[in-house]
Amino acid sequence: MEKMKVRDVMTEDVIWVDKSTSLEHILYLMEKNDITKIPVLDDEKLIGVVTDGEIVEKLGSIRKRDVNPAHLHATSVMVREFDTVTPDTPVKEILKTVGLPGLTMLPVVENDKLVGVVTKADLLPMVKDERPVKEIMTKNVLSVAPDDRVIHARRLIIENNIARLPVVEEGEVLGIIAEMDIARAFANLKRSIPYRHQKHHLEEMLVRDSMKTPAIVGDPEMSIKDAAKKMANENVGCLPIVKDDRIEGIVTRTDVIKTIG
Repeated sequence: MEKMKVRDVMTEDVIWVDKSTSLEHILYLMEKNDITKIPVLDDEKLIGVVTDGEIVEKLGSIRKRDVNPAHLHATSVMVREFDTVTPDTPVKEILKTVGLPGLTMLPVVENDKLVGVVTKADLLPMVKDERPVKEIMTKNVLSVAPDDRVIHARRLIIENNIARLPVVEEGEVLGIIAEMDIARAFANLKRSIPYRHQKHHLEEMLVRDSMKTPAIVGDPEMSIKDAAKKMANENVGCLPIVKDDRIEGIVTRTDVIKTIG
């Protein structure tokens, strides 16, 4: 691990978009490739990163009249300030930043060209901890109910600086709602509902209509290493930890990555 460099873990086959790419197409790419961040290039130069959070922020704005996915472009929904790394950056430098505020995808730049990205998913194979996952899980789980409003779920996500929430009813985990699910729900609403009715529909949207089901869950006794492997294989950002069909805690990619080294 001491000698590992970014080039050893980065994803080289990067999905990127041009600055003029429509949000409609960006949402299609995100869904097709099961990703939540996409670098934006202008003449081969990295100028920003589209994120699920920025999309939700833009589409959730009722004040702006023509906020339609077909009329918005990459530059409207991208983060313009972000850190980058090089292929020779030591991996241990990246590990120090995991869990801190900021972009969860690090663009890898060499000679002003985007050559890869590093995400938390890229770091999961490095998790080797054999302790039971119950030792690092969060026990006080923030959750929403299926009949809660989507705008309530979004508020919890923003206020607590998290990316997703388990959907729980009487202790049972029914699904997960993430920023990406909210972005899709908002985009569908903007496409299909006339502007004058959008505010009402936005306020009435229910979690059950936007959540992902079934939730991929873990067991309190599974090892941290196996939890990381499961998150990698299923491409999920968290595992609600369940015992006897009831939620006992939650573990995220950040939690397991923090055990590296």
